[in-house]
Amino acid sequence: MKIDAEKCKGCGWCAKDCPVEAITMVDKKASLDDGRCVGCRVCFRVCRYEAVTMEPVSLERTVECDHCPIKCRISDGNLGACRRYKQERGEIFRLEKALTCGDVREYIIPRPKEALREPVVTAIGVGTTYPDCRPAPAIVRETRGNVDVVTVATEVPLSYSSCIVKIDTDVHLGEQGAAIVYDGREVGMLETEQYGSKMLHIGGVNRFTSGPAGFAAVRAVTEIINHKPIKLRVKDGARLELQIGQPPVINGVAGKKMRVGCGSATTGIFASLFVEAADEVLVLDSHITGQLSRHVAGQTAGAKPTGVEVIFPMSTPGRYFGDHGEGWGGTSITDPKKLIKSIDMKVAWPSMTILVTETTGQNGTLFEVTADGGLTEIDMRPAAQAALNAIRETCEPSMVSAIYTAGSGGSARAGVCRYPIKLTQAVHQNKVVVSLGGVPAFVLPGGGITFFVDAGQIKPGSFSWTPTPATICPLEYTMEVKDYEAMGGHVEAMKPFPAQQPASQYPGTWLSQKDDYAVGEMDAAGKKGGGQWPGSME
Repeated sequence: MKIDAEKCKGCGWCAKDCPVEAITMVDKKASLDDGRCVGCRVCFRVCRYEAVTMEPVSLERTVECDHCPIKCRISDGNLGACRRYKQERGEIFRLEKALTCGDVREYIIPRPKEALREPVVTAIGVGTTYPDCRPAPAIVRETRGNVDVVTVATEVPLSYSSCIVKIDTDVHLGEQGAAIVYDGREVGMLETEQYGSKMLHIGGVNRFTSGPAGFAAVRAVTEIINHKPIKLRVKDGARLELQIGQPPVINGVAGKKMRVGCGSATTGIFASLFVEAADEVLVLDSHITGQLSRHVAGQTAGAKPTGVEVIFPMSTPGRYFGDHGEGWGGTSITDPKKLIKSIDMKVAWPSMTILVTETTGQNGTLFEVTADGGLTEIDMRPAAQAALNAIRETCEPSMVSAIYTAGSGGSARAGVCRYPIKLTQAVHQNKVVVSLGGVPAFVLPGGGITFFVDAGQIKPGSFSWTPTPATICPLEYTMEVKDYEAMGGHVEAMKPFPAQQPASQYPGTWLSQKDDYAVGEMDAAGKKGGGQWPGSME
């Protein structure tokens, strides 16, 4: 790289972002250490004043690292941009040795015992702990092998709760951070995207407590988590019809395919098919658009230079930052010809073919280059069609899923035991398993009991809401009886589980909230029939 001191305004972005610290600020001007520079182009991409330009790389004093698309040129004794690889005496090597599980075991909290991985009973239908100081409505013990286990279950109201909705689609929904509207009120926001999916964040205590909009927010979370269909709107964006486990309906059109990967990944996966499909292949994607002839995978598969330049800015060779819109691959491109900025006929040749597609393979056009560098659309050839079919067949069906996330505070913990801090500590030590409706939760590290759970696995209709406002969720804590006693558990309220048969033998059963738990079967009319637990109560 080269920095023009006259154009440099001294903002310092290049020095702050340079991954190898090759740039320092001297007298409020950027100064480059050529020996440390690896040509990663970070300074070029962040400079707002066109003060950075590319310079030819000395191949004699550097070695190319091929462990990622950056292709760093590393001089002797220096690191690559990832700071993981170093060049010494003409060789590139990894700084840290490969580690076994034994090497990292000290950093991993042991998994919970097998006996604790399922609750004795779920909290669905057991009732709510209120006020906080009362024991939870279901505190049930069972002996599993030689382990005495207890589950504390309650349908707990949680104001600190929300849901993250994952929508498998490459369709542009709106600008990142845009408001999500439900029944005319703002209930969430459009988050950053994940691999092949858009993410919505709905609810949260700040929205729940923000006046009239809070009731719409808590209703929206509950509807989503209960697997019910819901209609949402992205402000200045798409209209959505969503239901867990179903394809998303976006602007009235049902989604079909989740993309196989970004445009670069698609190029890498199908490079061997692409070189047979056309002389050049361009994979449109709103994040990383791929170009076969310049991509490392394409070159490895035998693709030749084509002289094709695309309109998007380059990330690394063969990888380009796309834009967002209503076109192919979630970009603004609706006419595939407009992806191509120019064709250098000194490199290209007449009758050269160019296949343009997207990361789902649902759209595809084959062009032939004319003698004057123009493009003519031609019929899809068998090899090109085979490549499109391979992309489509590799894509998964588009689906809506959701994560329920919440923090369990006083109302949940005081109903479990007298020393909530001991419960929290035991949860983080994996001595207590947190579950919702029988589905294990992932507890986030750090303070408190904040968890994620896959709402798609929880029995539909298991959640409710209350106008505090809060969502009401079926929450279970499962642990050994000895640990429960140590944390001041409400052992006086503990009841035994049926000794003769497991809970799975009683489909449609219910737990009463009386002192003695009863079990009942649903009759043909859907009514509950009472009765004492079969087997010993001891």
